[in-house]
Amino acid sequence: MKALTFTLRAQPEERLDLSALIPDRLDGMSVAEIAKLRIGTSRRPALVGDIFKIRGENRSHIIFDGGSRRFDRVGAGMSGGMLFVAGDAGAQAGRRMSGGMLVIEDNCGPHAGSGMAGGRLEILGNSGDYLAGPLAGEMLGMEGGVLIVRGKAGHYAGDRMRRGVLAILKGCGDYAGSRMIAGSIVVTGRVGAMPGYLMKRGSLLFDRRPETISPTFIDCGRTDIAFSGLFDRYLIDDKILDKPLLGRKPGKYGGDNAVLGKGEILFRMGR
Repeated sequence: MKALTFTLRAQPEERLDLSALIPDRLDGMSVAEIAKLRIGTSRRPALVGDIFKIRGENRSHIIFDGGSRRFDRVGAGMSGGMLFVAGDAGAQAGRRMSGGMLVIEDNCGPHAGSGMAGGRLEILGNSGDYLAGPLAGEMLGMEGGVLIVRGKAGHYAGDRMRRGVLAILKGCGDYAGSRMIAGSIVVTGRVGAMPGYLMKRGSLLFDRRPETISPTFIDCGRTDIAFSGLFDRYLIDDKILDKPLLGRKPGKYGGDNAVLGKGEILFRMGR
């Protein structure tokens, strides 16, 4: 069967909530029923049929043919299947997803992967601020799964992260891993100021020494641990990176000692 494809008719005039258009919710629905779903967020919300042409039968494989910065909550809550966006996405892409695979071909807005508990989210372009971070008032950010940004990320990536793997391949803004509780954040490229600020546990893994960190981190020198080699192998085997990140004896900072202080920043020496 051909993938269920939503072809964008024209750029939307309002922000859209696309959380209803996931394999879990569309299973068993006819095209006519899908076309009547409300996805607009204005006083007179647009219907799916107003925004998209719909074709295809396979509800477990969904394609958005055309993207927009107004496509909010793409893949939010999905627990299985495959969803691909051929273009940009808006805020909260993949929020609270627990399974399946979501791929965004270009860029996306803030809070991508917020509350994510499982599955795999790949952003082939750049992401906004608070990648994998909680919404206002929430205590936890990403809680599991794998989130990969092939481009750059904004500020506060991995804020309050609890579990899982977050990889950013072309650098990120300030406060990466802030208030981190556990999990692993990988960054290649330049890292902004104060990574790991107020982190309790977890690992920040960089391909170079960070330029500006909190004074409440301790320089632990070079480490000779098996973890760096094992994690490098995982990143290559999972096709996140194509070469080792840390090397055999990475440098290490321990902290943040302003809080619990059981986190670590590991980085490749010599850069």
